[in-house]
Amino acid sequence: MVVWKESRVDAPVAHELLTEYFDSRAAGFPVTQGRYRTIFPASEDFIGPRGVFLVAVDESDALIGCGGIRRIESGGVDGHRYEVKHLYLRPAARGRGLGRALLAQLEGRARDFGATELVLDTNASLEAAGGLYRSSGYSDIPHYNDNPNATNWYRKLL
Repeated sequence: MVVWKESRVDAPVAHELLTEYFDSRAAGFPVTQGRYRTIFPASEDFIGPRGVFLVAVDESDALIGCGGIRRIESGGVDGHRYEVKHLYLRPAARGRGLGRALLAQLEGRARDFGATELVLDTNASLEAAGGLYRSSGYSDIPHYNDNPNATNWYRKLL
């Protein structure tokens, strides 16, 4: 059983998972795209109702993953736009549907905050992530930010 716990992004458990996430991204980042740029998230962006950061733990209270949402500018779209950030599962937790479950948790929290759409960016080298987003109802959109690590941008209406 997995439990989704709210956490501050600057809490030790969140920082541990985010550090692993950024390290794994840097190690696997396509050489042709230059160097991966690590940017730790601002804590205030992930405090309700502006956002939330979730840490996933298993039945033994071991950390298995994390992810968050934060409110961003709507970019001319009516309603409330939130962005999915830092969806990460430790390697041992992958392949069990937990990424989809975590994404669903974040979507539910966004709805609770009044979001009308979710957006996210990712890199084409993360094929499993792209597949998860597309199969979860996200569609390709033009870039909405200047994230130097991103090559693909997605949106889902809620």
